[in-house]
Amino acid sequence: MTNSDPRTVPTTEQPNNPAYWQQHVDYKMDVNMDVKTFQYTGTQKLKYTNNSPESLTKVFYHLFFNAFQPGSEMDIRLQNIQDPDRRMVNNLGTKENPEYESRIAKLAPDEIGYLHATSLKQDGSEVDFNEEGTILVVNLNNPIAPGETVTFDMEFKGQVPVQIRRSGRNNKDGVALSMTQWYPKMAEYDFEGWHADPYIAREFHGVWGDFDVNITIDKSYLLGGTGVLQNANEIGYGYEDEGTKVKKHKGKTITWNFKAHDVHDFAWAADPEYIHDKLETPSGVTLHFLFKNDPEVVDNWKKIQPKTAELLEFYNKNIGPYPWEQYSVIQGGDGGMEYAMCTLITGGKKYGSLLGTTAHEFAHSWFQQLLGTNESEHPWMDEGFTTFISTLAENKISGDNKANPFENAYKGYQYIVNSGKEQPLTTHGDRYDINAAYSIAAYSKGCIFLSQLGYVIGQDKLMETLHKYYEDFKFKHPTPNDIKRTAEKVSGMELQWYLTDWTETTNTIDYGIKNVSEENGKTTVEMERIGLMPMPVDVMVFYNDGTMEYFYAPLRMMYGEKSNPFEVKRTVLPDWPWAFPTHNFTIDAATSDIKAIVIDPSGLMADIDRSNNTYQPE
Repeated sequence: MTNSDPRTVPTTEQPNNPAYWQQHVDYKMDVNMDVKTFQYTGTQKLKYTNNSPESLTKVFYHLFFNAFQPGSEMDIRLQNIQDPDRRMVNNLGTKENPEYESRIAKLAPDEIGYLHATSLKQDGSEVDFNEEGTILVVNLNNPIAPGETVTFDMEFKGQVPVQIRRSGRNNKDGVALSMTQWYPKMAEYDFEGWHADPYIAREFHGVWGDFDVNITIDKSYLLGGTGVLQNANEIGYGYEDEGTKVKKHKGKTITWNFKAHDVHDFAWAADPEYIHDKLETPSGVTLHFLFKNDPEVVDNWKKIQPKTAELLEFYNKNIGPYPWEQYSVIQGGDGGMEYAMCTLITGGKKYGSLLGTTAHEFAHSWFQQLLGTNESEHPWMDEGFTTFISTLAENKISGDNKANPFENAYKGYQYIVNSGKEQPLTTHGDRYDINAAYSIAAYSKGCIFLSQLGYVIGQDKLMETLHKYYEDFKFKHPTPNDIKRTAEKVSGMELQWYLTDWTETTNTIDYGIKNVSEENGKTTVEMERIGLMPMPVDVMVFYNDGTMEYFYAPLRMMYGEKSNPFEVKRTVLPDWPWAFPTHNFTIDAATSDIKAIVIDPSGLMADIDRSNNTYQPE
């Protein structure tokens, strides 16, 4: 039993755009894997429905494995970027003076990855296609008219690369097959046009649909990944119904049949030494755990299981119900990476790292697999929102209970601002000058978009915004304007200024206390705006007798006020218009009665210079 049936969710309209449409795909694939050569062959029957108002004269497929070849765009980018991903390079120098060598450039022919279409038909007729790196360009015989469904029949072959990034064989944990980005995948077409991005470094965008996948592989291998195993009582390996006696497998191979509804990706992993544990949760979602029978990691992989159930409950409560029947946490890949209904995570020797990675990757089931933003164009909406909610979840479940659990995100943002290498969040994920700028933008600044939004509209309205965002945009492709409009509807405030400055510019926030003076037993505080980005301003006055008083200066252009976040007396000041560099207010107390005056006592405003935020009488 699942929380809801995703297929009942309407996909033909959006709250902010009644003319919204999205394409639909149905995949039927049969794959044969040779575990000795790491080569595979497959057939794919793809039903593609054009819900757009335009006729399509061509289509594009992603062939991700072609990135893992010497001379590919991914390889050349590795050789030219200042700070390459260290998992993808060899350091021939020292830590202090590194000399990086691309691991892809060193791959032998039997180590590279490749994925090739060997034949392709549209409704039974052969079509012309051309492979351009990681993209297959298909020129159609007949245009696909609006509302029309066509069938593409493809035969393909592939080779699994040596594990370098996300996908691959024989990773450092000894997992045989991490099969991610492994099949010819139809590119996304939406109101912006085709998104046929080459696979250079970043993440993905996909079309929702149903998958029916048969994987034939050596019978000693145990599989897990996207979808629900349809022949569980025949396969066994812990998938069978309780009490079922599984017949002994004859022959050298067995065929696993997985089906998944309303997902935009399909991934799997396989290894002959996997342990498979299964956990049923109160919400009806089955959790699967697949990990190596390694004494150094088994205990932590056992320990993480009830915590994953707690994470599920947290995300269900704070975002919205997980809609699919199962979720699998699998040892494989490199680091941690999210896919439909599963994640692949390396290691497990450090429990804290395993918990943190699981919390983050599981949260991607909401912010990406369920709310399918374009990760190439807006990675901050995926990684940043995931970082925000997983940080909250981990803070609670681990028992840390930090006052500001997002402090690391703010430190990261401060670092990139000070470095002078910050680029706007509107930068395409592949076009950041350095990896550090991408990571801090996507993860840290993207996280702060939400944590700071809570500062602007109030924490209660922020969590209400996430719930409405889930309800309005699940199984759709929301854009930055959609999260902004959702927050506006919930809060009643105007927030275009916030979206513009935080995501489209590198304008910074810097407010300070410019002057404090006393006259007739009353204290006047002069605040100043130093940075270009506008914000409302919280000011807390701490008195010598231990009491506090809160002064709140709303930003005029937001045309609204948040509720009082502090359990102390609040005075709402006149709105502060952005063009005015200073703003004054008066405290009904002498300066000698004041212990300190602090701008933004919560620390949730990303002020780049907090040294001028506090005044203390001498």
